[in-house]
Amino acid sequence: MSAYLEAHREVYYERLRSISHDDDWNGWIRFFLSALIEQAHDNTAKAKAILALYERMKREVPEITRSPYAIQAIDALFGLPVFTNSHFIARSNIPSATAKRILSALKDKGIIHVLSGGSGRRGATMVFPQLLVITEADPFEDHL
Repeated sequence: MSAYLEAHREVYYERLRSISHDDDWNGWIRFFLSALIEQAHDNTAKAKAILALYERMKREVPEITRSPYAIQAIDALFGLPVFTNSHFIARSNIPSATAKRILSALKDKGIIHVLSGGSGRRGATMVFPQLLVITEADPFEDHL
């Protein structure tokens, strides 16, 4: 809701002022319900896009990894799209050597990317950008 309210800030404040000055609760309620409806449409579109990405990954990842752990790997990526190797291993319950091989294959095919390199005992941070693009997209951004 905050993105919508920020994108429609002038109308938002106008509707609030109308409550104080004119006791216009109906105007505020109409505005707020419209915001809820638009946000619900946006969230529905994001959910559909996430499901479509999941279905695509269910086809691609097994081909890339040739692993019986492919679905576990996909579920781990969708559950934690920014992660380290150790987080991935813990979340996926895939044996360490196999998990590292899967991550390497996914990185080679551009499914995941290195967000920041590791050093010393700190592992690299990886990202599943296709999911973040969907979840972080702000449909009201162009109104700002």
